[in-house]
Amino acid sequence: MTELQHFIALSLLPSWCWLHVAERLRAGDSAADALVRVVAEHWREQPGKAASLQALACAAGVRGQSAGLTAVPWNDPAYPPALTTIVDPPPVLWVRGSAASLATQAVAIVGARAASAYALSVAERLGSDLAAAGLTIVSGLARGVDSAAHRGALAAGGTTIGVLGSGADVMYPPEHAALAREMERQGAVISEAIPGAPPQPYLFPRRNRIISGLSRAVVVIEAGEKSGSLITARSALEQGRDVLAVPGNVLTGRNRGAHALLRDGAKIVESADDILEELAMPPVGGAAGARAHAPNDPLLACFTPGEPADLDAISERSGLSPARLLPRLFELEMSGAVARVGGGRFVRVDTSC
Repeated sequence: MTELQHFIALSLLPSWCWLHVAERLRAGDSAADALVRVVAEHWREQPGKAASLQALACAAGVRGQSAGLTAVPWNDPAYPPALTTIVDPPPVLWVRGSAASLATQAVAIVGARAASAYALSVAERLGSDLAAAGLTIVSGLARGVDSAAHRGALAAGGTTIGVLGSGADVMYPPEHAALAREMERQGAVISEAIPGAPPQPYLFPRRNRIISGLSRAVVVIEAGEKSGSLITARSALEQGRDVLAVPGNVLTGRNRGAHALLRDGAKIVESADDILEELAMPPVGGAAGARAHAPNDPLLACFTPGEPADLDAISERSGLSPARLLPRLFELEMSGAVARVGGGRFVRVDTSC
């Protein structure tokens, strides 16, 4: 079996052991070794478990190829470095569209499916304005706020990523098939579920950690007290991402979840400027100048030229948290001072001091 097929087999393990999988991979195990160790620990009484997973992995790979999907395993340079910082990153991402879009700086916009006209308007405007500022918009391609944010980004000619709670070749909800095709041309539609996986209730809460994990910040628009958007917000907080919320009508009760976030310290959002300020983003038009000075960034002193370093190592050397470190690394990558390599590692490519 190929290394990719072993990564796919790891992705077929129950989600409760993915933390163990991540620990093995971060410790330097190959996907094949990690699979052997995890199966031996948890399925001692099932000697054929690994073989059955490998057979399913081979079938998933064939289906993915037939559907035109790109499989991006954890050790691939195209795997989003932001996602490697979460405790249980997916062993494989299945991508429709541009895998390169996964490494861009992103903001998640999430909220109600049965959204009000106000929420839809705000989501579309924020999606458009943030995309125009150079940020990728991440959401769940669901009805309501999610799809409005995606459409706003597309209208601005920006990049947007949809994270599905089904296989990347199974569109849910089905009426968003045309929207997904448009997103593929200006971003990507992705999933951790194997090709052909139908939408399942347990997949949607799990995909929320990917939405937040890909993003520098999560913006919540019109979320009720039991909204799935609050799961995304909690994941964001656990991952060290910023959480922001848009205030809404206090009379309807539709936004009690978002208002609870505001009471707990989430920043209030009235426009895209509030989000850009929170992220310490340069004003529109100033990014090129910032990149021009990137080769002189003191962060480069944390690298040994030509020697790859992962986020944990760079974080320890620089004193910056991974959430604060990633935007700086993206800027250095754009300037050509560093490059991404497999397993979410970075390497300095210039030799100047």
